[in-house]
Amino acid sequence: MQDQKCFLLSYIKYGDNDAVLHCFSQEFGFESFFARGIYAPRNKKKPYLIPLILLNISIIPANKSGKIPNISKLEPAEEHEEKGNLVQNTILFFVAEFLNQVLREERQSETIFHEITVVRKETLAGNINAYNAFLVKFLQISGIAPLLSDQQFLHPESGTFGLEEIHELFDEKLSQIWRHFLAAPNPYEISLKRTDRNLFTDSLMRYYQIHFSGFRIPKSLEIMRQVYE
Repeated sequence: MQDQKCFLLSYIKYGDNDAVLHCFSQEFGFESFFARGIYAPRNKKKPYLIPLILLNISIIPANKSGKIPNISKLEPAEEHEEKGNLVQNTILFFVAEFLNQVLREERQSETIFHEITVVRKETLAGNINAYNAFLVKFLQISGIAPLLSDQQFLHPESGTFGLEEIHELFDEKLSQIWRHFLAAPNPYEISLKRTDRNLFTDSLMRYYQIHFSGFRIPKSLEIMRQVYE
């Protein structure tokens, strides 16, 4: 038996009653687990399938290479697990979908685990700008954030600032927002108006497309905007 603490990133129903869970574990990084019977009528664990919920799980290690470990015990890591409203849960779903894509090859990382804890806490506290701050922090953790300079426009391909605008999503105003987030001691304290927030998110998605091979804009981004706007 092995105990782990992990954030739920996504899950796929398998057959009538089972599911495969994709998680980011504090101990081992990105992991997949088999939850047998979680959709069974009398199983009370299905409500725990919430985006970015923090779980305590016990698993039975697989006895064959490549086989997904079975979960023997699953429960919220916090005794009084805080539940978000529709807007907050939609934002967390977007963050979870983003992480499910970019963390596939990520092993144990206390820094990333801590930052997921922060964005979840900020979102549940009502900070609707938190996901943008997290996207910037993840770039910095990954070592591919733009390099600050005194020049005016962010050039997304090189990750540097230059004298000329080369992309409409990186005009003078948006480049200044990038600079603000990159230089801030705590970017979670930055508040943006709706239009600026959306355009900044679009520029972040473009930057990820350039610097993360095969990156796809999460489908939940459009759903998130429809819900909170």
